[in-house]
Amino acid sequence: MNYLTVENLTKSFGEKLLFENISFGIESGRKIALIARNGAGKSSLIKIIAGEDEPDSGKVTIGNHVRLSYLPQNPYMPGEQQVIDYLFDSDNEFIRLIKDYETLLTMNNPDRKRLDDVMARMDELHAWNFESKIKEILGKFGITDLNQKIAELSGGMRKKVALAKALIEEANLIILDEPTNHLDVVMIEWLENYLSRQNISIFVVTHDRYFLDNVCNEIIELDNQQIYHYRGNYSYFLEKKAERLAIEKAETAKLQSHYQKELEWMRRQPQARATKAKAREDAFYQLEERLGNVTTEKVRGFDIDMQRLGGKILELNNIYKSYGKQVILDDFTYIFNKGDRIGIVGKNGSGKSTLLKIIMGEVKPDKGKIVRGKTVEFGYFQQEGMPIKDDKRIIDIIKDIAEEVEMKKGSLSPAQFLTYFNFYPEIHYNYFSALSGGEKRKLYLLTVLLKKPNFLILDEPTNDLDIITLNKLEEFLQNYGGCLVAVSHDRYFMDHMVDHIFAFEGDGKIKDYYGNYSEYYRLKKLEQKAKKPKSDAGNSKKQKPKQLSKKPTYKQIKEYESLEKEIEMLEKEKGELMEKLNTGEGKPDELNAWAKRIATLINEIDAKSDRWLELSEIMESGTK
Repeated sequence: MNYLTVENLTKSFGEKLLFENISFGIESGRKIALIARNGAGKSSLIKIIAGEDEPDSGKVTIGNHVRLSYLPQNPYMPGEQQVIDYLFDSDNEFIRLIKDYETLLTMNNPDRKRLDDVMARMDELHAWNFESKIKEILGKFGITDLNQKIAELSGGMRKKVALAKALIEEANLIILDEPTNHLDVVMIEWLENYLSRQNISIFVVTHDRYFLDNVCNEIIELDNQQIYHYRGNYSYFLEKKAERLAIEKAETAKLQSHYQKELEWMRRQPQARATKAKAREDAFYQLEERLGNVTTEKVRGFDIDMQRLGGKILELNNIYKSYGKQVILDDFTYIFNKGDRIGIVGKNGSGKSTLLKIIMGEVKPDKGKIVRGKTVEFGYFQQEGMPIKDDKRIIDIIKDIAEEVEMKKGSLSPAQFLTYFNFYPEIHYNYFSALSGGEKRKLYLLTVLLKKPNFLILDEPTNDLDIITLNKLEEFLQNYGGCLVAVSHDRYFMDHMVDHIFAFEGDGKIKDYYGNYSEYYRLKKLEQKAKKPKSDAGNSKKQKPKQLSKKPTYKQIKEYESLEKEIEMLEKEKGELMEKLNTGEGKPDELNAWAKRIATLINEIDAKSDRWLELSEIMESGTK
């Protein structure tokens, strides 16, 4: 069943054409992601579909049976409105009924007859299951005070309330624009699970690649004003896009060869041409225009020449910080070494950004000492965005920092530098204020990298960035020789960019886990699992000891040792194939084979890593 149809949609923003004559449909049960570069028109397309904006031409048709809910990237929320009024502002009778029920419950002396009538109506409509669903959503988002005013909420809490509203509206088609922004990892994983098990259709814009893999079964890519369809998740999209680009590259090479031959013919011909020659001339200009519209991805690496780090980098000694009764850091000590790549995780409000501000000297600790090395040059990408006083042109913002961008091999002009990060020449002289939210964040990131820091601090760097830019940022960071500290809820980013984790566990306690995010997550699960038998130990005197308490067998020891080598070999093979795939130089069938092998390797590594973690716990318990 078709829920929504987009037909020949065209939209421009000023002189910039966002998309032209695009068409697609959303069917029942499909969970579709929209992928595009920042500024390509993702949010504009979403707003048109949701009825918040008008196209230049074309139309959107929504089925009569479709109930639609919409989460904008920056939702409008009246400050004076109470949370309960915002959440339950709906024509849906179930929602109006539950609003009445919740309102009566919050009163000191509710009208008993009115409450009985509402409860009787809920019985009649079988609304209690729906009420339980709403309670689950509000509970997971930590929305407890329904009488609180919107103006009193933090930015992150506002986004949670807006997302909760989109989920509780009992829609069968949900449109979500960057739903994972401002959510911690636990919340994102809950959201993935919730959306996956719901029998609804979803149209979502997100940069979270694990979310795309775990939730979406179809991807629509908006590229060069056109639409490309991929019937699969993000891994399938990567595989098929690589094939498409390889085919387009081969076709472009043929066109360019043909163009060179026709260009020679054009130069040899006299001014007066016969009718037959005129037709060939027209074909030449059509070919020239077609080649002019082809964009090619440049594979050149991005490696800025930075100042070398000295022996002493940064020391945090017995740092203590609190705000009132809330302890943020309690006797935290760490000495940074060359090449440290640290990811910071924890619930929202646990103090992650405060630690970064203490490192930068923007916040003073209550106790403790900070020692910074003389050769350290910090680069700090703040969650709040780019501090800019005057509205300047994009290229002038870059030129104010560097007239030439010095690389380890050669240099780039400001224009070349911008183009590398997909700020194309036609917008170089646009003003900062004309950029989309994602483009502003991307430009801010470039200004941080341009200053050639050897100690890079990134606070939620992936928010609002498109996947293409994230890949380029990760490409830079993989070759980055300085220290890296990153706060991020993006699990894909944390898996690929960091090698140990600072986990904020509450009450000022920070635990250091060696490994990337997935390894940290597995260890946390094992720790939680190991604690459960202890709590049940007193329930039965006859309870048998768990296998984990026994010494490892010879077979387990040999398996444990061999797994380490096997995982290392698989990781090496995966890395080599990823390098091949990223160059895009293989034939279509080779690219396809490499992508399939990478998917197989990932599954094998995950399975062997899980077994290795089980055995490591047995090894540890056997030494006690």
